Amino acid sequence: MVYAGNESGQKNTAGDIAFYTVRTLQRTVPPSVPTICFLSGGQTEEDASLNLSAMNQLDAKRPWNLTFSYGRALQASTLKAWMGNVENLPKAQAEFLKRSQANGLATQGKYTGGLEGAAAGESLVVKNYVY
Repeated sequence: MVYAGNESGQKNTAGDIAFYTVRTLQRTVPPSVPTICFLSGGQTEEDASLNLSAMNQLDAKRPWNLTFSYGRALQASTLKAWMGNVENLPKAQAEFLKRSQANGLATQGKYTGGLEGAAAGESLVVKNYVY
């Protein structure tokens, strides 16, 4: 996804991120590529879902399926709810289902927010992390 760096001080809208990301993909990715899977890249869970949904809502030529391959943005709320305690398993499962539903809707361009998990608003940036 194309957005301002975490330390830039800028906060892009989901619409801006969608526009610039899809425009970049149109210019660089052949239409024969069937699917593009996004990582969350340290975005909050909620931002990652909203940005993916905005891309799928964009009225633009998108010959590829745009979906997610989130790790941290799918698991952060689950792990926070679980905390390693078997007693918290139902709560953790509910969090995982909530984030899965949000991202499933985002892949269809139908997520508008509201399924925030326990860690949905927390930055998932790991400073100096190398991908």
